[in-house]
Amino acid sequence: MRTFGILIVAGVLLAGILNSTAQNCGCSTDLCCNQCGFCGSGDDYCGTGCQGGPCFSAPPTNNVDVGSIVTDAFFNAIVDQSDASWEGREFYTRDAFLEALGNYPQFGRVGSEEDSRREIAAFFAHVTHETGHFCYIEEINGPSGDYCDENNTQYPCTPGKGYYGRGPIQLSWNFNYGPAGNSIGFDGLNNPEVVATDPVISFRTALWYWMNNVRPVIRQGFGATIRAINGPLECDGGNPATVDSRVRYYTQYCNQLVVATGDNLRC
Repeated sequence: MRTFGILIVAGVLLAGILNSTAQNCGCSTDLCCNQCGFCGSGDDYCGTGCQGGPCFSAPPTNNVDVGSIVTDAFFNAIVDQSDASWEGREFYTRDAFLEALGNYPQFGRVGSEEDSRREIAAFFAHVTHETGHFCYIEEINGPSGDYCDENNTQYPCTPGKGYYGRGPIQLSWNFNYGPAGNSIGFDGLNNPEVVATDPVISFRTALWYWMNNVRPVIRQGFGATIRAINGPLECDGGNPATVDSRVRYYTQYCNQLVVATGDNLRC
């Protein structure tokens, strides 16, 4: 497998393991059920991804126009780093990203304008690293494994279907395809291939994963977003080279967007 995407698959797996082992909270009425199925209070439980209980209402959005930041020049500068022969160059487009963004109006629009620019830089840093500048649509050698967790009965695998990594932030495993499809509006378990054939759905899966698993920790710094995606596979000395790559892209995009990187860049 390529180095760009193999780690993100495991990161999606890490979040999925939590979901598969704690689907039903059964929380008391004063506690929230967070996105991973655990009971508690505070931002990590009652904020983004809260499934039940006294969830916090969504924070107000600012007046930032994400499209005016993710310009043609910004987006195409990423794509132009890839070889013309790669399939992702024609698949991933700014128009598809902006259309997908319509499902996630809070992306890049919470906090100050500087916060917005940092979030956009962080998202595209991870996507650039994972897709090799939008080269790859699917995980290399992905079809060699079906990525089926047979113990997950809430999202049972469909025979003959492969749930390997697809998209800008590689969606993988049945326990992610199922809920992503339910949220976005496609049959994730019976038609996982659509993530590699419909560019708008593909970007929506990346934004779905971002908003549910990465956005809740973004104020802790870019390093926290790496941990949210790949945990111990990269952090705490797991793979410093990939951490270096992600930080390098993030720093580059922050410079392009004229915003300070903030603290805690590494995990």
